[in-house]
Amino acid sequence: MTKHPIRVVAKRTGLSPGLIRIWERRHGAVKPNRTDTNRRLYSDEDIERLNLLGRATQAGESISQIANLPLEELKELVGDNDSSAGKSPQAPKVDLTIGSGSEYLDLSLGAVKNLDAEKLESILLKASVGLSQRALFEQVLSPLMHNVGDMWRDGELKVVHEHLASAVVRTFLGNMSGAFSHSDSAPKIVVTTPIGQLHEFGALMANITAAGTGWKTIYLGPNIPAADIAGAVIHNNARAVALSIIYPADDPRVTHELEQLYSILDGKAQIIVGGRAAIGYSHIIEKIGAYRVGDLADLQARLDQLRTGNAA
Repeated sequence: MTKHPIRVVAKRTGLSPGLIRIWERRHGAVKPNRTDTNRRLYSDEDIERLNLLGRATQAGESISQIANLPLEELKELVGDNDSSAGKSPQAPKVDLTIGSGSEYLDLSLGAVKNLDAEKLESILLKASVGLSQRALFEQVLSPLMHNVGDMWRDGELKVVHEHLASAVVRTFLGNMSGAFSHSDSAPKIVVTTPIGQLHEFGALMANITAAGTGWKTIYLGPNIPAADIAGAVIHNNARAVALSIIYPADDPRVTHELEQLYSILDGKAQIIVGGRAAIGYSHIIEKIGAYRVGDLADLQARLDQLRTGNAA
């Protein structure tokens, strides 16, 4: 029986690898075999099942309600009663009325304004199918949380809107983070935010990016003291620590925490700093020899360099 790696499954179904992992881990939609190095291998039946689930969710069905339906019931649900023998799987049709990240962003903001958590989750799941992971992060999730935060501070939204958006996005990213698995030999990275940095969405996206690049991530959550961050790095023998700094850009506590982290680690791991406000700490970042990343693509490139030993 032919087995397929996840990249082939993604190409044949039109579903992103991240979404496939979420459906597998959270809902038990498929149960792929594993290689000795823990890589997933999917059967032709798995691909057919994922195709049907993709088509059903695009038609408005909830994945949580249909993930475990028998194959024949899924076929009936999407109106595909013909035998699949000899037929090539068809990729699910992405909603053609939503063509870009900006449109998903507008719909997401509308769901937040209407306090519709279920609608927001549905839009984000569809965006994860219609967009690449990087586009999802950079064109939808990051600007969504920035806009919600700005509108809350300007009085256009209430705190309940901000809390709803935060809860849905945190759960969505948390599920994506939990969808990765790596061998024991994978390099380790600690991901968090320093003291005073309460916004964790940048850190969660960095965590997913690192996991997708082949690193084993240790996610600590937000607002962690330097001594505790260093302890996690040393205890796990991590090769790197990634810090997200979103707001504000002039907190003296952050400067002190970065200095303390550098002092405790004493060169044991690469310190990587990113986020919307990281540029405000450029002086201390340069002073301690840390690496500032401009975006998630930059983070991925830096992690690739560290993993291959080509980091300057």
